Amino acid sequence: MSKQRVLTGITTTGTPHLGNYVGAIRPAIEASRDSNNESFYFLADYHALIKCQDPAAVHQSTKEIAATWLALGLDTDNAVFYRQSDIREIPELTWMLNCVCAKGLMNRAHAYKGAVDANIAEGEDGDKAITMGLFSYPVLMAADILMFGAHKVPVGKDQIQHVEMARDMAQRFNHIYGKKEPLLILPNFQVDDNVAVLQGLDGRKMSKSYGNTIPLFLAEKPLKKHINKIKTNLLEPGQAKDPDTSTVFQIWQAFATPEQTAEMRQAFADGIGWGDAKGKLFELINAEVCEARERYEDLMARPADIEAELQKGAIKARAVAAPLLEKIRESVGIFGLA
Repeated sequence: MSKQRVLTGITTTGTPHLGNYVGAIRPAIEASRDSNNESFYFLADYHALIKCQDPAAVHQSTKEIAATWLALGLDTDNAVFYRQSDIREIPELTWMLNCVCAKGLMNRAHAYKGAVDANIAEGEDGDKAITMGLFSYPVLMAADILMFGAHKVPVGKDQIQHVEMARDMAQRFNHIYGKKEPLLILPNFQVDDNVAVLQGLDGRKMSKSYGNTIPLFLAEKPLKKHINKIKTNLLEPGQAKDPDTSTVFQIWQAFATPEQTAEMRQAFADGIGWGDAKGKLFELINAEVCEARERYEDLMARPADIEAELQKGAIKARAVAAPLLEKIRESVGIFGLA
């Protein structure tokens, strides 16, 4: 059976938190150990510029996210781990896709439509403060995917549209320029309904935009302090509590074994106090991340070693991207005259 190429991008904005770990990083690292997969993971620093125009923040986030994946055990000898901006072929392919992508397709992008709707709701011009980066970033995302011939792109349900758009662009490009042989592989999205979406401190989805996250590699005391901030109800110790409406239980379940989950469910029925439940949650999470936290702190003190890993990945990634781009350049008529 031929290997499936799986590609995942991580936008370099903010500090990795527990939701990132449970929802993306942990399952991705597990998938990279599957011998049937060729795993490509990249730091999407071009994408970061759409939301963040603070150079120091983008640079620091790149360092933190790279160190996080390495500390958690990503095998860079097996997987291809690279920084998007190191692959010069990606922006070139982005332009070529721009030239076959219909504007109407971009008009239907969820992020753009959401921004327009928000502007109109506030009585502003629909396109106020909307950059071309925001409007056309699905094209850049398509280039990320198509550049490496990804067969599967693991995404959340809100990102399915972007993979479908990448398919549309690939089909259009192949129709115009790939009549002899298709040049671009049509990707498929992969949604894992078993991957947890963690709630944050306030009970909403854990998200940097809500300011309700628990950073993944907090030291023990700050980690305990954050966990103690999780919103709960006013039920006293001894009063039964509903685990299915509890953020504390929901996060517990994402880190616990089935046996531990059953035990905590019973403890909720028996009226465990919120302080005790949060204390146990801290111990559970700390036990899972403590060794990786030490590796992370060590890596953060050795940025040259992180950079060396990214450059190793860039060499492997460009070995795939460069030959394909040469074919694409020739197909569109951009090549030497002699």
